[in-house]
Amino acid sequence: MLRRVRITKYTHSCVRLEHDDGGGTLVIDPGVWSEPAALTGADAVLVTHEHDDHVDVLRLKGLSVPVYAPKAARIPGLDFIDVVAGEEFTAAGFRVTAHGGQHARVYGGLPDCANLGYLVGDRLYHPGDSLHVPDRPVETLLVPLQGSWMKTDEAIDFVRAVEPERAYGIHDGQVNERGLASLNGWLTRECGSRYRRLLPGATAR
Repeated sequence: MLRRVRITKYTHSCVRLEHDDGGGTLVIDPGVWSEPAALTGADAVLVTHEHDDHVDVLRLKGLSVPVYAPKAARIPGLDFIDVVAGEEFTAAGFRVTAHGGQHARVYGGLPDCANLGYLVGDRLYHPGDSLHVPDRPVETLLVPLQGSWMKTDEAIDFVRAVEPERAYGIHDGQVNERGLASLNGWLTRECGSRYRRLLPGATAR
């Protein structure tokens, strides 16, 4: 029987995963814009890449829990466990597989930094700052909504390519409410009932 997992979205790309039966708590991409409460009681942290909207070094330094990040990531002042694409490991009781490898390009080949997407429990996929499609089925997709490295049609195509059972928007911390209404409207219209917006602090299963 599959264990049920509660997903809590925080501002921008941060999500918190908790087993309903009281198992471990795993946090992905707690950046400088996400709420401190995201890390309360965390047992492990996954970082997709080195940009500070995805990793708050000061908070993580004082947390004293395992932090996993790409082997090639440049995160001064933070001790972390190296991860490479294709690697499987267990964090906070969740089985995790790393996918992809590089951050999406913005301009002129930059930024040139490592980025890993994480498939958690063979069910939920967080791509970080990329639209890499994993080679395995995905039940729950966290889809970036906005970034200097993407367009809205790419977000829609990403959902269609992955074909998850459900999708929730992330990477939306730089968009005002008018923009979010437009982005979420497009995703809902083009991706159908599988897409739903989660406000910061909202949960899903």
